[in-house]
Amino acid sequence: MNQYDVVIIGAGPSGSIAAALLNKKGHRVCVLEKQVFPRFVIGESLLPHCMEFIEEAGMLEAVVAAADEGFQFKNGAAFTWGDRYTTIDFTDKFTSGPGTTFQVMRDRFDQILIEEAQKQGVEVRFQHQVNGIEFTDEAAILTVSDEQQQNAQLQAKFVLDASGYGRVLPRLLDLEQPSLLPERKVYFTHIDDHVTDPQFDRNKILISTHPQFRDVWLWFIPFSNGRTSIGVVGLAQILDNHGAEGGEAILKKFASEIPMLKRILTNANWDNDVPFRTLSNYSADVKSLYGERFALLGNASEFLDPVFSSGVTIAMHSSKLAADLLHRQFSGETVDWQKDYADALKIGINAFKTYVNGWYSNAFQNVIYAENINQDIRRYISSILAGYAWDTNNPYVIQSERRLAVLAEVCGEAQAC
Repeated sequence: MNQYDVVIIGAGPSGSIAAALLNKKGHRVCVLEKQVFPRFVIGESLLPHCMEFIEEAGMLEAVVAAADEGFQFKNGAAFTWGDRYTTIDFTDKFTSGPGTTFQVMRDRFDQILIEEAQKQGVEVRFQHQVNGIEFTDEAAILTVSDEQQQNAQLQAKFVLDASGYGRVLPRLLDLEQPSLLPERKVYFTHIDDHVTDPQFDRNKILISTHPQFRDVWLWFIPFSNGRTSIGVVGLAQILDNHGAEGGEAILKKFASEIPMLKRILTNANWDNDVPFRTLSNYSADVKSLYGERFALLGNASEFLDPVFSSGVTIAMHSSKLAADLLHRQFSGETVDWQKDYADALKIGINAFKTYVNGWYSNAFQNVIYAENINQDIRRYISSILAGYAWDTNNPYVIQSERRLAVLAEVCGEAQAC
């Protein structure tokens, strides 16, 4: 039986970062990935906080070198609603750290990260599926099948689940529980955008609020090669009962009802080799983020919503926390997984959740679309939207619900705050 210090389930960003960080500290790591890379996935707009983890994992040079492969420089976010247009500059923020990042095609981005981990010495097994797990006093025993459906067992001191939407350990260990967030649906694809409008800034993700249904929004994530990821998010009863049938028709219809999108997409080519796709009921939660010999990373633990592109950032932050704790634990220290992992990770998750909920209740939208925002408040918000949702010196992190409620009330009344 093969024995490892850590087995990581999933070769996405959280798995790659965790594997590299643990490998650098001298631990024997094996990554198990069900699929073959490259593979299509969304979550293409990174946040600047991600760059800190990519650099620490020794992967920054490879990611920057891929900028000529379609990765788009990103320095902020733009928002439009009706005739309103506003931007958040990530380089002008409260928290120190990188203020720029990239918008990436995830098939290539994820492949780069796991290949860099392999180059550093991490063992990676593609087309390997985890079908069972048992725990003893000394180890976790995983039952794994390969591409020929041959079963084998692996032994590890600890298991990290970075399986994302696959949520392997939550399913096997009965950890899943319903998310408190409403069930929403997404239709998305890639297009050749052919945007020439001078108002459009390719260095920012564009988030568009529907003029009638304010809880329906569209993402527009441009890449440097002229391609763009576009998607619409909303409650199923609104998206599917709005006078259009099928994912392509629904996405096109809602895009045509956004004044700015309608204008900049005049010459867009929607006929391409990426099919129109859909996701339903994507928000997820679990009973526990860790156990005696395992922890859940990224989307395998909890996924909120794509509106502020927080998924990859939460995934990488969880990888860093878990890798540091495991190194301490393997070094003989007594560690507190509740305090130093679950509670620490929840700081950022809960902050993001406040602004996600505030987006759909319109409270945060009223702040974003206010004509004038106090510059200090703008910097606090910029830090959170840039991914620094764990900075407890930021009052809009640690007291997020109360601060947003007060701010939204002021902005809603005066359109300036």
